[in-house]
Amino acid sequence: MTAPHGRGLLHLAAAVDQRGSFDAAAYVEPAQLAERGALDFVTLGGPFASHGPDALGVLARLAPVTRRIGLVPSVSGIRTEACRVQEAVATLDWISRGRAGWQSDGPTAGGEKEDEDEDEARFRADGEGDTGTGDGVTGGFAGRDGPHRVDYRGSTFSVTGPSIEPRPPQGHPVRVVDATGSSARRTAARYADVALLRVTGPAQARALRAELRDAAAESGRAPDTLRVLGALTVDLGDGERAAEPGHGGGGPRHTPQGLLYRGGPVGLARLIAVWHESEAVDGFHLTPLEPRRDLERLVNGTVALLQHRGLFRTFYPGSTLREHLRLARPASRYAVTGGAS
Repeated sequence: MTAPHGRGLLHLAAAVDQRGSFDAAAYVEPAQLAERGALDFVTLGGPFASHGPDALGVLARLAPVTRRIGLVPSVSGIRTEACRVQEAVATLDWISRGRAGWQSDGPTAGGEKEDEDEDEARFRADGEGDTGTGDGVTGGFAGRDGPHRVDYRGSTFSVTGPSIEPRPPQGHPVRVVDATGSSARRTAARYADVALLRVTGPAQARALRAELRDAAAESGRAPDTLRVLGALTVDLGDGERAAEPGHGGGGPRHTPQGLLYRGGPVGLARLIAVWHESEAVDGFHLTPLEPRRDLERLVNGTVALLQHRGLFRTFYPGSTLREHLRLARPASRYAVTGGAS
């Protein structure tokens, strides 16, 4: 199935954060609902991660009770833990059978992290810290010379030593970056698989998407290996009545946290379709304002409408997150490519 006008199908993801919920059981129903809508992935541990559950632990609990949807935790940026982050997310990739991704915890209010070097180290380690050419099934070392080293020397810290974990099923889990800030865009262009943009409208999104793709090409990457998603908070509480007098007005509005859509599922489907068809974004990462209510209306209303229009898939054609995003499994930099004996 392909979208009209020659564009690929939309990519859709959703946050399942619930303020004050620490029990993994509370996240089972939202994740299964998102999977029923065939969303690419769910995220956990957004702007309020420090006041929420352990995202990696919760999503590890969700892996056995879901079958296809991608699981993307926000991982705390502690300078000395780059290798531990890599190993923990690789473990999630194994237990989910290739559905893991990860996002370094959020930017500052101004859109820039205090130290972008932290993200670069983690993403670089994730992409280069292969432990040989693990076979992707048993986790064994298929390489000739065993584990390889993860050596990174940055401006503020270094990571040195062997990586002893087998290569995860996806090669490396999907890397997600909030690319709103200029420094984060440089990191995203070089290392990210998915870039999130908190923007004011489709014109700004289109310009930043073009900037990211150009920068990816300059760094030696194919631009089509980067998916750019608009970040949008959604409030579907008043439905299509939001635009009527006395209901506060509908449609998108700007907030300090980014763009907020207030209205009903039909209007949201229209907004998503317009942005996508104008090549402003490759899809959206949606954060429900009221998780239980808005996620249900998103899946049963907006997603169903987009599927009816042929803009979004009705089933998962593959089993891994990379397949959902139409991204190839990266080859190991240590793979044996010749016929040497």
